[in-house]
Amino acid sequence: MSVLTVETVVAGYEPGLPIVRGVSFTLSAGEILVLLGPNGAGKSTLAKAVAGLVTISSGTVRLRGVSLAGMAAHDRIRHGVAFVPQTGNVFAGLTVADNLAIAVNILPRAERAGRIAAMLALFPDLAAARRARAGLLSGGQRQMLAIARALAVAPSVLTLDEPSAGLSPKLVGAVMQKLREIRDSGVAILLVEQNARAALAVADRAMILAEGRIAHEGHGASMLDDPAVAGLYLGRRV
Repeated sequence: MSVLTVETVVAGYEPGLPIVRGVSFTLSAGEILVLLGPNGAGKSTLAKAVAGLVTISSGTVRLRGVSLAGMAAHDRIRHGVAFVPQTGNVFAGLTVADNLAIAVNILPRAERAGRIAAMLALFPDLAAARRARAGLLSGGQRQMLAIARALAVAPSVLTLDEPSAGLSPKLVGAVMQKLREIRDSGVAILLVEQNARAALAVADRAMILAEGRIAHEGHGASMLDDPAVAGLYLGRRV
């Protein structure tokens, strides 16, 4: 059974002006699904709609068969859908430990320390810098902290909006490798990316959006050599 089911979703920021136009897909546990496409294609809007941050005017989003219709973003986190935005994803003035403590605050008190310990074990660089302010971390460390904050509540679905933005190639590789580890733990990952090559290298499946619709889809790394990928990025119809 799919963990996440999206059916004919129409979504946008203004009534009557949809950006996402009838998109459907499923996402299974332990799978990375990458959303690719040119700027303005609707990738981030779709991810935010799943997370409850953008209004869905029609269609449905279901988590393990249960509709999330009308559910606020903070309630979706409690139900198992975590979201990592591209920017503003950590509290720069707080320490690494405090960032994680805030994230687990929605969990029962007895579980909080264990979840923080699990995140520090998964991200050794953060463990070494646990007393450092997040604003002083490197770009890669800050992105890892943002991912750790989202994972701290043990979500079923982790949605990320361009986690490689602004990172060096070496750090992009480190982030993608960490996403592989998270995927292998059984978490379903919905990944929005502009770095198609890095994203497809870790993807199980990928979809290319164009003008708010799915224009092409396929299996992971096999799409690296698919001429339709280049065509859609250059704005040509397939």
